[in-house]
Amino acid sequence: MIGLGYVGLPLARLFSTKYETIGFDRNSARVEALMTGHDATLELSDDLLQQALERGFRCTTDEAEISDCNVYVVAVPTPVDVNNRPDLTPLLSASEIVGRVISKGDVVIYESTVYPGVTEEECIPVVERVSGLAYNKDFFAGYSPERINPGDKEHTVEKIKKVTSGSTPEVADRVDALYNSVLLNGTHKAPSIRVAEASKIIENSQRDVNIAFMNELAKIFNAMGINTNDVIEAAATKWNFIKMRPGLVGGHCISVDPYYLIQKAQVYGVLPRIMSSARRLNDGMGAYVAEQTIKCMNKKGVMVKDARILIMGITFKENCPDIRNTKVVDIYHTLSEYTTDITIYDPWADAAQVKREYDLDIITTLPQATFDAVILAVAHKEFLSLDVRSLTAANGVIYDVKGVLERGVADGEL
Repeated sequence: MIGLGYVGLPLARLFSTKYETIGFDRNSARVEALMTGHDATLELSDDLLQQALERGFRCTTDEAEISDCNVYVVAVPTPVDVNNRPDLTPLLSASEIVGRVISKGDVVIYESTVYPGVTEEECIPVVERVSGLAYNKDFFAGYSPERINPGDKEHTVEKIKKVTSGSTPEVADRVDALYNSVLLNGTHKAPSIRVAEASKIIENSQRDVNIAFMNELAKIFNAMGINTNDVIEAAATKWNFIKMRPGLVGGHCISVDPYYLIQKAQVYGVLPRIMSSARRLNDGMGAYVAEQTIKCMNKKGVMVKDARILIMGITFKENCPDIRNTKVVDIYHTLSEYTTDITIYDPWADAAQVKREYDLDIITTLPQATFDAVILAVAHKEFLSLDVRSLTAANGVIYDVKGVLERGVADGEL
């Protein structure tokens, strides 16, 4: 397993229940922590990781230790650059590693989310060049897109149904059998690698478009003075209504993956208007939340300039430490134009990681103070039992991004 993050580690642990499995990652601190039995992402419990280590699962930064494997699974990030263009650097780097260790008869399987064609047009040529081996003659490939949902303890890797594919019919069967041997709910064998790649990217693009629609509705109903959650509950009584809610779209999947298909579509002369509009709308929701909070403060006569503001949560979703592409930072930066007295409280996030990634300081314990405005940005379980009103000054404002507080508590919500 090349890449031991949110995707690679749980899958490697699962494979280790049936096969000798080695995890490879260039991050030595990550490897050392895993070998002591702790996963900082919290995707894998210490008990499960310890059981895997006792079975013989091991992690390494040494390429020599993975040179005798016969199946290489690549699960590395596929980010975008500052201009939202696909950045294949981690994937191509991982392919170089595969090229240095792969042997005749081996299979490399990619799990990273990409646009159709990346596996065979971008990655495999790198493996061929570095290894000197011929594709579909000396070595083979598969693609099985990841479906990890960070923080989700119900849809864990062994329970999800996986899409599989291979570079030849025989290899497709081999890859499918490999995943079927460890999954509880089986697989769907796609007819080609390109189809499997496309299937993954539209999973996340569909979610992005649907959430963008709900965010647009929230803006409309807020302007009309109608509670969005009340509208959704009423509409959801129809059997074919898809019940979704507005919110901030962050993380490494929904907020990133659509850009891969948007970019590739334009190469083929297609302008994906709906997907592009959804991305712009969702990327602007952090600033919108900040502006709505300011509006609530103005209505209550709370001075915005130099106000004391508490933001509750900085992870991109509840009950997990993942801060990748979190849009809570957009709330912070918009508000920082009016005040520098902003506190971010998150008991799940790693303060050092937040500092490195966003150059922001956070606290991980409940502040013993009151604030002119409190924004509940993430619905961590610790927040749901709090008396949020006790954190505000006498005339303070509460803005509930997630719509989880009891009716009448918040001054505004999406």
